[in-house]
Amino acid sequence: MNLLSLEGKTCLITGSSQGIGFQTANLFVQHGAKVFISSRDENSLNLALEKIKSNYPKSEIFAIKCDVSIESEVKLLFQTIFKTYKSSLDVLVANAGILESSLIGMVTKEHLNKIFSINTFGYIYCCQYASRLMMRNSMGGSIIGISSIMGLSGYSGYSIYSGSKAAIIGVTKSLSKELATSKIRVNCLSPGYIQTNMTQGLPDKNKEEVMKMIGMGRFGNPQDVANAVLFLASDMSSYITGEVLSIDGGMAK
Repeated sequence: MNLLSLEGKTCLITGSSQGIGFQTANLFVQHGAKVFISSRDENSLNLALEKIKSNYPKSEIFAIKCDVSIESEVKLLFQTIFKTYKSSLDVLVANAGILESSLIGMVTKEHLNKIFSINTFGYIYCCQYASRLMMRNSMGGSIIGISSIMGLSGYSGYSIYSGSKAAIIGVTKSLSKELATSKIRVNCLSPGYIQTNMTQGLPDKNKEEVMKMIGMGRFGNPQDVANAVLFLASDMSSYITGEVLSIDGGMAK
């Protein structure tokens, strides 16, 4: 029996038009999952759908536009998933997020609302609706949040982003206890520096500083994270919940 198989499982990956989410969707399809990808950017989402379908023409994959910071859109997203298969949800990968810097003296209310509404509130909304669907399934389910190394150890100039990602860890820890009796596992990943479009905009000076902190001497790539997501989504991790798994090449302190 292949414990990494996702055959027959219905999975949702938010923020999956590129980077970690896109790579995770590819991997899930390879392992037999029925996959819903989601993003607030409809054009990039449709391009992602076309790429995956061209690589795996027999795959069951659907794209649904959704801004996770808007609760009504999240509700509609999960209603659509339920109507499509008339079944519960098995896996949620709550990957949607944004990365922005701001020195504390320059932080505005608008900046706070923007970062937390997507990174933190969006995670909570998705967990709320996913858990309701998963409770329909006697086998439970797996919720996987994407935090960040900054949520564990912080980084100068990114206090608001770090705070929004640290909140994901706190929510994950509590939900793992709350949902355990329903056989729903809740874990999160804490990636280090991963080479994606999101991190490309960081100044070269910052990248050089980060590289010096990475014991393995290289930046991570989306596949490194997707592999860990697959592990937490699969039955290979059936007795693991409430954990924060760092994927950082030895960077965390």
